[in-house]
Parts: sequence; structure tokens; C-alpha cells
Amino acid sequence: MLRYWSWLLVGLSLFSSLTLAAPERGRNGTGGNRNGRQTAQQQAASVPQVESTASDGSRIVDMTATVNGLQMRFKVSAPEDQFVSTSAVRRQLSNATSASNSTSPGTMGLNVLLHGDGGQSFFDFPNQNVQANLMGVVILAPDPNLFWGGGQGLQRTDGAEHSQAVADLITDVMPQIVNFDPQQVFFTGVSGGALMMSGFFIPRQMQKFPKGGVLLNCGGLPPQVDFVDPNVLATTTIHHQSTQQELASLQQSIPDAVAAYAQAASDAGLSADQVNQLQTVDNTPDGGHCAFDEVGFVSGIQLMADSYANVIQQGGNGQVNGIGNVRRGVVGAQLTFV
Repeated sequence: MLRYWSWLLVGLSLFSSLTLAAPERGRNGTGGNRNGRQTAQQQAASVPQVESTASDGSRIVDMTATVNGLQMRFKVSAPEDQFVSTSAVRRQLSNATSASNSTSPGTMGLNVLLHGDGGQSFFDFPNQNVQANLMGVVILAPDPNLFWGGGQGLQRTDGAEHSQAVADLITDVMPQIVNFDPQQVFFTGVSGGALMMSGFFIPRQMQKFPKGGVLLNCGGLPPQVDFVDPNVLATTTIHHQSTQQELASLQQSIPDAVAAYAQAASDAGLSADQVNQLQTVDNTPDGGHCAFDEVGFVSGIQLMADSYANVIQQGGNGQVNGIGNVRRGVVGAQLTFV
């Protein structure tokens, strides 16, 4: 355990010089290392992949798989008895082929988190504790700048490719690692990760995870691609969470995303009441980007992770400590910023 924390401190120090989490411009347009500086991806690669223990006693494994030609680093936090086998957990996967699916689906679900630009939440792993029968998974963006969807700002030029890789990692690789119920796969998007989730993943991949849900923290885009099956919105819970002092670019894109998803659900045949049961929004906290606790980015993201089941699972009471009930229906909702 001491070894893990020492490596964690090393990892965090490597990222201290970067501006993390906010959707931002690429450093040189291509994610390279101008002036000889390492990219965020290269810095992340220097942080060792070690097994450790979550704060609730779950086991955390840190692995890498090749998915569709992309190197996908990910962590899984689960009770010891949920892993498929000790050997499967400890080896590093070099090539992700279709899983044998020789194991029976588990009874627990997943909460898969996509971090913000720069990767802070990958190393923090705010969703590492089992909550409401959901095990934690966090995935590192396969991009030189660690931007989910690549590109820069609101332009996520690799959004479709990265979304496909995330879906394939869950459906093809994850069953080789841990037993889980494919009918209970939920997601969290943080900032840039939320841009990719809303812009590309939900319309193109969410039909593979029926009855799931998505928490979009401090980021949102209207669908940038056509829905494979718009009817997925009839079974998907979506919550948009922002703050009063959100980034200027997101003050426009988040309301646009809220309206676009509400309209897509209506077009799929849902009534206004049905839409409001499934899609909710809040920007009550008087904080900056992702500072849902009105203190800071890291603690704000942790606050939402701690309240995940209340906010995103159907039947949740919507309560978040310090904020109250954040589940306001999106139909007719008007977000105001300062």
C-alpha cells in the first residue's frame, strides 16, 4: 500500500505543470512535443502500472489493451472475487481480440469514467469505490494531449474513433478481466470526457448498453453524429451537471446539448414527463469549472462521484451534499450563468 501511494505522488507531480481537465486548445495542434517537452501521454506512460487497494477495500488493477490499433490504458476497481482469474488480472494485455465469454455474466454493474483534458481524474480515480452495486472503471484517452476525442476545445475530431474504442474495450476486453452484468453499464464524463460522451458516444454506442445512464459533468455537446438507435433514449438516464461560473465556451454548448437531447427524446416518441424522468440538469453551485462543491476541480468531481447513485440511477433521490436535489427535468429548463 505504501508503494502505491509513493507512486501516486510521483504521478501527480508529473502532472503538476499541466493545466488539466478543462477543454482546451492543443499545445501545437498535433499533440507533439515542441521544444523537446514530453506530451501528457508520454508523462502518463512514466507512471507505473501497479495493483493497489481502493479506499473501500476493493482491488484496483491498472492495465493496457490494444483496441482497434489504439493503446487503451484503464483501471478496474472491484471486489477480489469479481475478477475472472488472478492470472488474467495480472498480465498486461497486448492485443484485444474478442473475448471468449466463457465466464458467466456477473451480478454487479460498472461505472465507467472518462476524464477531462489532461487526465487528472484517471489518476485520482474518483469512482473507485463500489456504489449501488457498480464497480469502478476509468480509462485514459489514447491521445498525445490526453484529450478524449482528440482535437481541441469543442472540436473533438477523433470522437467517433475514441468512442468505438471505449465501447469495444467494455464489450470485448472487460469480460476477460472482471465479471459484470452488461445490462448495468453506466458512465461518467468529466469536462472533455463529457464532450465526447454527449457528442459521439451516446448517439453512436449507447444502444450497446441498454438501461444504463450517463453523468455529464461540466461539459456537453449536442450529438455530432446520427443516432444508431434513437430509441435508446427511452431507457437511458442522462444528467447534465454544471456550475454558475462555467467556462464561457461551455456556457453555450451545455444548454445546446441539454436542448438537443431533450428534442431527440421527444422525436423518439417520449412525452415531456417521460423526458423529464430520464433527463435532468442542474447548475446551482456558485463555483468555477467542475467546482461543484464551490471549492475546486478535484473535490468537485469527487463530490459528484460520491453521489453518483443518487443522481444517475433511476429511482435516485437526486441529493448531492451541499447542493440538494439536482434532478430538474430538462424540458423547459433555463440555465443561467454569471
